Amino acid sequence: MARRLIVVAALVLVVTGMPATATLIAQATDQLAGTWELNISKSKLTPGPLPRSETRTYDVTGTQVKSVQKGVDAEGKPTLVQFTANYDGKDYPYTGSPLFDTVAITRVDNFTASFVQKKNGKVVLTGKRVVSKDGKTMTISGKGTQPTEVLLVFEKR
Repeated sequence: MARRLIVVAALVLVVTGMPATATLIAQATDQLAGTWELNISKSKLTPGPLPRSETRTYDVTGTQVKSVQKGVDAEGKPTLVQFTANYDGKDYPYTGSPLFDTVAITRVDNFTASFVQKKNGKVVLTGKRVVSKDGKTMTISGKGTQPTEVLLVFEKR
């Protein structure tokens, strides 16, 4: 099996050239993949309040991101938000949120992505997600169409 994988990788390199292979390797090492815990003390939401807790799990395959976000809101109620999207800037369903029903993500590099969240086709929030170079911290920042500012800091489990 390992030999077959090496042969396939070599063929990809020969047929498509080095840049394509480098892109495949970069996508395989997306720093987003894994489980992240919200650090309440470093986060800010205007207007608030912040949730009591939130854990995000990201599964990245090529250009596709699957996200499951579980937590407890400020009132103590459990939350579950999910989406599956590609890094192509197109709208994809965002379920479980009363604020957004779609998300569009564009990869900037292996550490950074920009996003647009909409409700009923109207932009509600735009921002970016940055994973630190050491892969231990993820910061999500954004501004909303209503006076909203988001700064969420997550730590990798």
